[in-house]
Amino acid sequence: MTVIPFTGPTGADVLARKLPGAINDAPRLLQRPPPEDVATPSAVVYCEANFGHIDGKTANGLVRHSERYKIVAVIDSATAGLDAGTVLDGIPNGIPIFRDLSAALGSLQAAPDTFIYGKAPATGMLSTDERAIVLTAIQSGMNIVNGLHEFLGDDPEFLSAAAVANIRISDVRKPRPKNDLRLFTGRINDVTCPRIAVLGTDCAIGKRTTASILTRALNQRGVNAVMVSTGQTGLIQGGRYGVALDAVPSQFCCGELEAAIIEASEGESPDVIIIEGQGALSHPAFCTSAFILRGSVPDSVILQHAPGRVHRCDFEAMAMPSPQSEINLIQSFTDTKVIGLTINHENMTDDAVSDTITEYESRLGIPVTDALSRPTETLVQMVLSAHPQLAQKLTVSMQ
Repeated sequence: MTVIPFTGPTGADVLARKLPGAINDAPRLLQRPPPEDVATPSAVVYCEANFGHIDGKTANGLVRHSERYKIVAVIDSATAGLDAGTVLDGIPNGIPIFRDLSAALGSLQAAPDTFIYGKAPATGMLSTDERAIVLTAIQSGMNIVNGLHEFLGDDPEFLSAAAVANIRISDVRKPRPKNDLRLFTGRINDVTCPRIAVLGTDCAIGKRTTASILTRALNQRGVNAVMVSTGQTGLIQGGRYGVALDAVPSQFCCGELEAAIIEASEGESPDVIIIEGQGALSHPAFCTSAFILRGSVPDSVILQHAPGRVHRCDFEAMAMPSPQSEINLIQSFTDTKVIGLTINHENMTDDAVSDTITEYESRLGIPVTDALSRPTETLVQMVLSAHPQLAQKLTVSMQ
């Protein structure tokens, strides 16, 4: 049995495979893009009672996009029997939802290689019932990928079970050893390509989704864009560069992010680097946005906002800030410019999204779009207008 934290700035060395002697002996070193002769590990994502909701954001993200794993099923009794794509976006994607792990294993043609814990509860811990489910997954021969603050690889019960089953436990948020953590150096200023941070007015508001869609859209048009992940979901999806920032000691947060961005720059020679945001700069419960702004020194910022959200996630007595107030705070906090606003359309009709886009563009004087429900050309043009040098890299016409 081996326990593997998703440490290091790239996450590229993280293995999510069976050990020799376990089910499927072929080693799988996952990189992006994976070699053609290496199969992508299959995975079932656990998201009981939360799929399609805020605390199910890891599962939601993996169902929408995953480079590291082939998602074959979701576990959620509240939406069992439905198609995962239909639940999320109204478009079937062939990923079934099962009521529990037993139902999934009984229905799938083969047991998945990996069990991914796909919820992001505020506590960051497993419940008693969930411990039993994870143990069952281990006993069924599945590797465990865990994005919680509770490190399952440090738990004697899980360690013992993993040793017997000869499987791997990957604690995505577990930082590198303290002696290996990096301090901020200022070398971020040597990165010559534009750096764009996707921030938000709240947590779990779609920053990673928008950053991911933008990165893929730019690459599809010939712009070499690299995304730096700052949370567990992006790393599980297959992010090659990044760090789970909220688990890093605060003294090293800026340095760890700076190092990840520098490695992305040196490793990919990108035309632009997209940095995933966390929390919100105005949110008193989180400091990660401040670290992201300091560590990445972004040339520009795209702000994500949910007009239909009445209060902050998990804080019912805390009203949502306005986009204008968040923009003012960001631009006062650091020397950068908010170049556009993206909409999270939760609790909104399509007509309401259209009306809101028009209203915000008039009020804020910047481009506004919805990365999920509107053409990606609008999102790309938002970036090209602010960074016209990138237009020279286009190989696909922006019609």
